[in-house]
Amino acid sequence: MKAILFSIALVSTFPAWCSAAAELTIKAANKLPLARASQTIELPAQALASLGETNLQKIHVRDAAGKEVLCQAVDTNFDEYHTPDVVIFQADFGPGESKTFTVSAGRKVVYTKADFKAYGRFVRERFDDFAWENDRIAHRIYGKALETWKGEPLTSSSVDVWSKRVPYMVIDGWYMVDNYHEDTGEGCDDYSAGDTRGCGGTGLWANDRLWVSRNFVYSRVLAAGPIRVMFELDYEPFDVAGKKVAETKRISLDAGSQLDHFESFFKPQEPGTTLAPVAGLKKVGREQKSFNAERGWLAFWEPMEKGMGMLGVALVMDLKSIDRQEQDRKNNLVLIKPAADNSISYWAGFAWDGAGQITGAEAWQKYLDEFAQGLRSPIEVSVTAK
Repeated sequence: MKAILFSIALVSTFPAWCSAAAELTIKAANKLPLARASQTIELPAQALASLGETNLQKIHVRDAAGKEVLCQAVDTNFDEYHTPDVVIFQADFGPGESKTFTVSAGRKVVYTKADFKAYGRFVRERFDDFAWENDRIAHRIYGKALETWKGEPLTSSSVDVWSKRVPYMVIDGWYMVDNYHEDTGEGCDDYSAGDTRGCGGTGLWANDRLWVSRNFVYSRVLAAGPIRVMFELDYEPFDVAGKKVAETKRISLDAGSQLDHFESFFKPQEPGTTLAPVAGLKKVGREQKSFNAERGWLAFWEPMEKGMGMLGVALVMDLKSIDRQEQDRKNNLVLIKPAADNSISYWAGFAWDGAGQITGAEAWQKYLDEFAQGLRSPIEVSVTAK
């Protein structure tokens, strides 16, 4: 499943021999009978070419009333010059609602701190963490320096959970005061990922057991907000039943979402190696498990560790990619059929009832059900040049 939450039908009434168009008209339609908040609309460079502006950081979006809409230029392929190749913006849709926007070129878009609803960075001062967040959730994942830290060494490719109850960005502040295990009003880290799969970590299944990588050794940021954070992590080759396999993981998180998009690219060191990738969720005991075979999600509603309430965690996958469920002593697992290039794609994330957005198992399942429906019926987008 691709990381696309909408489809684009490019309709142009603009002859190739004319001068650049002053603006483009964007029509976006929600075909589902569901309200859909914070839907990300992505406009590739080729759909904007008739504006005559190659610097996508100078692209502006306005709604039907002429009000400027926050947008972000994103480099999705991490090319040599780190040149953005898409522009994204978000909109809320009622059931079956369509909306119209205009796109034009102007001055470079400059953000304020208040604009940021998604953010992430490499945190060298905390033994090579990579931390990221949006206005709903936050995470961190562990780098190589943590393996040899004498204070509390940890070898793990787990995905950690940071529960927040405020919409503004907290990562920098929490690291600054170095007290993020205590809730002082914004939330805290009350989740021990350890060497489990945490919230969506990967591995490979072979000889009826789970094989996992060590900590990441290199990171690169493709986007750091204000709407989307996206980055890649490289993992050194690790043992899988006597064979070595490397992994590159791409993670993206958009504003307004409880779920991250994970893509893992496994690289066998021996040609012809057959792989059985898995995505997992940590076992905590007393989980309330739900599996929706029609929508393709596995969910748990579980108690947090320090009596701080309840946590919903989940995996969402393309139905065609699901092989089967497995488990080991520490993890609930789903085997995912890899593509021809040994890559997998899925969504994973969480909801803390203390944040006040999703406060029960039924609400968590409803959110996942509607999210999965949205993946299968993306917002339809057309672009017309005047």
